[in-house]
Amino acid sequence: MTSENYLNHPTFGLLYRICVVEENQELFTTLYAQRIFFLVTNNSTGLSFQPVTRSDARLTIDTRILLLRRNGQAPEAHQLQSMMKQNFPG
Repeated sequence: MTSENYLNHPTFGLLYRICVVEENQELFTTLYAQRIFFLVTNNSTGLSFQPVTRSDARLTIDTRILLLRRNGQAPEAHQLQSMMKQNFPG
C-alpha cells in the first residue's frame, strides 16, 4: 500500500513527495510540471525548503534506491525505481 504525501510551498504551490531521504528530510517536486525539486527538512523551527537541481534530485533518488536494496527493502526500491523511470526518462 502506498500513501501519497503533499505539501504546499509558499511560492510554487502543491508539491508531491517523491521519497524519504533520511530522518526528517524528504525529496519533493512540483506536482504538475515535476521539474522543480526541493529537499524539505522538518525540524524544531518548522519546514525548510532547499531547491535542488534535477541532476541532484536524480542522484538523491539513486542513493535512496541503493540504500533500500542494501537494507533488504526490495519492494520499496522497485517502486522508487519505477517512479524514477517515469520522471527521469532516458
